[in-house]
Amino acid sequence: MIVDTHGHMVPPDLLAAIRKDGPRIPSLKIIEDAAGLALQFGSAKPTRPAMKGLSDVAGRIAWMDREKIDKQIVGGWPDWFGNDLTPADGEAWCRLVNDALLSAAKSNPRFVPLAALPLQDGARAAAVLKAAMAAGFRGAMISTLPRGIGSVLDAPDLDPFWKAADDTGAVIHIHPAFDAGESRVHDYGLANGIGRVADAIVAMSRLALSGHIVKYRNARIFAPIGAAGLPFAVGRLKRTQAITPGTSDPVEALSLVYTDTIEHDPRVLKFVIEMMGHERIMLGSDMPFPIGDHEPTKIVAAAGLKPDQVAAINGGTAVKLFRL
Repeated sequence: MIVDTHGHMVPPDLLAAIRKDGPRIPSLKIIEDAAGLALQFGSAKPTRPAMKGLSDVAGRIAWMDREKIDKQIVGGWPDWFGNDLTPADGEAWCRLVNDALLSAAKSNPRFVPLAALPLQDGARAAAVLKAAMAAGFRGAMISTLPRGIGSVLDAPDLDPFWKAADDTGAVIHIHPAFDAGESRVHDYGLANGIGRVADAIVAMSRLALSGHIVKYRNARIFAPIGAAGLPFAVGRLKRTQAITPGTSDPVEALSLVYTDTIEHDPRVLKFVIEMMGHERIMLGSDMPFPIGDHEPTKIVAAAGLKPDQVAAINGGTAVKLFRL
């Protein structure tokens, strides 16, 4: 079985639900024009209009058939995580999203959904995660920025969420934000090219040095893009630990993290495998976004790996991790 572990989806049912039930969420504003459907969460700036590929289920299936992908793990669209809503509205929004994702997966079992969570409130996020896992989700896709620019995943009041993830054995896909507040990446396409990596490595380094990854080791942490660059920086972080009292071992943390193959260079993929082990790497595409890898098995084939390594990366590890 070949499994793409990094995809995004806005099911057509969710678009319909937003138009119908969205007005009942007070701090959510719906913006619809010729460019498409955009949303404004609380006082945050409006999102980009949702691109058609997010909702084109038939097109996604056709692409999976061409690439011989049997299943795709799908989360929502990071622009629409809704963490800028009030806590109560955030919970209502996430339950709306999760209903649509679960319905899409039941209609087409080739999709395996990851839940949306209201991380603006740790207790609410825990409750929504537990409900999602009971309903059949395998975990959740969350933002590096749980409450917008400058916020952190190791905030003490998020401990109920982390405990729930640990208790349920949920896969937690920590997805970088498009805009993490770094103005220097707004040229040359760098918001995608490097901004997401910079954002993710800060979030993951905090979770490593704070001890969260080790403490909540039963939560399966998934950090895309070569574990957000941690394999490259782990030696420097180990030195940081040595000279910074009260910090935890980043080497142990890295040994517990999973990642994908979206490196766009087989030499980098080989390095990540050397640092993390092939059993921690899984196929990923980031569909439908242009920065992703739309022929994901090619980088695995080009990396000069052994057959058992290829089999594990292309699907074997994902089958176990996501209980497929």
